[in-house]
Parts: sequence; structure tokens; C-alpha cells
Amino acid sequence: MNEWNIQSRAHACEVCGEAFADQQPYHTVLFDEPPLLRRSDICEACAKKVNDQRSRAGFISQWLGTYEAPPAQPVEAIQKDTAETLLRKLVALNEPRYAPAAFILAVMLERKRLLKVKEQFTRDGQRVYIYEHPKSGDVFAITDPDLHLDQLQQVQHDVAHLLEHGLEQPAAPAPTEVAAEVVPGVAEVPVEPAAETPAEPAPPALAAEPVAAS
Repeated sequence: MNEWNIQSRAHACEVCGEAFADQQPYHTVLFDEPPLLRRSDICEACAKKVNDQRSRAGFISQWLGTYEAPPAQPVEAIQKDTAETLLRKLVALNEPRYAPAAFILAVMLERKRLLKVKEQFTRDGQRVYIYEHPKSGDVFAITDPDLHLDQLQQVQHDVAHLLEHGLEQPAAPAPTEVAAEVVPGVAEVPVEPAAETPAEPAPPALAAEPVAAS
């Protein structure tokens, strides 16, 4: 299972297809459907009509949320990474080496009440936390890397470095080098071989004119 994933809140009920209104209550149901987790957002009316979600295979959790309509104007881009923007980048990157940093960032955001733990469960011997962003409704699945005390300080240092300097950019591929002899002070100009042209046929020999006898 890819424990690192963000699933955004739906803008309409999955059952009836009716669009959610601003501040409308809705139900979020989380299912374990390997290899991923899947969320289902349902309006209250449909939640009462459909069968008990807890009896469905793969059910993990269910909670009530409040839909917030997205802003009419696009939000100005953030120039410097915050804990939230960095967490989203690490989740999207999905590299195991950033798992400890992602976990620490999620805990930081939880303490600041920017994320809320909705559920936790164990899978493949690891504890998985389900976080929800209250405003956007996005759901994050973050695996606990089971850090030891002697590892915590280094991970906190890594997080501080990422917040200050951002993620490393992939190195550009080195240009292919072609061995060539360079003469100092002389620019090297590639010379294409001249095309061969067929030899022109020799003109026919002229017959000698007879010389009149004197």
C-alpha cells in the first residue's frame, strides 16, 4: 500500500451527485482498498439511505465534516515553504527517505491545529495515521516511522533544513563529451567531407586536318 497519499474532499455527493453547498455537513467514509486507501464523501440524506457503511469490506473509519467552498480568487503563491506546503511536496514526491520528515511535519501541524487525526490503525506492522485538513478537507495518510530518541534530533535538523532551503533539485544531465584535438587560439570548425563528383569524360580527340601540299 502507498501510505503516502493525499485525497482531496469531493465537491459533490458520491451517491446522488448533488453538489455540496458552503457550510453543508457531509459524511466522509474511509476504506482500505489495496494498494491504496479510498475516501467516499456522502451528503447526510444519502448517508441515511445507504446501508451501514461499517459493514462494508475494508471499512476503516467514518466522520462528519463541514464543506467549505473554495475561494473565488486563486490564492497567491507562497514563495517560501511552510510546514504545510513542504508536507504536501513530500507526500507528492513519495520517497521513503523523506518518511521521517513527513511524519514530524504532520505532528507539528497537528499541534498547531492545522491537521486533525481522524483515525489510526496498524498495517504490515506499522501504525498509519489518517490526518484531515479542516479547511480544505484533504486527507493525508502518514506512516509512523517509529523513530528512536537518537534519531529524532537528526530528523528535526533535516526538517529545519528543508524548510529553509527547500527540496533538492535533480541535477541536470552532463553533456556528452566528444574527444577532439584543440589547437590554442584556433576555433574548431567542423568540416564536412566533400561530396564526390563523377569525373567528366575527356573530350574526344580531334582528327588532324590534312595539310595541303605546296
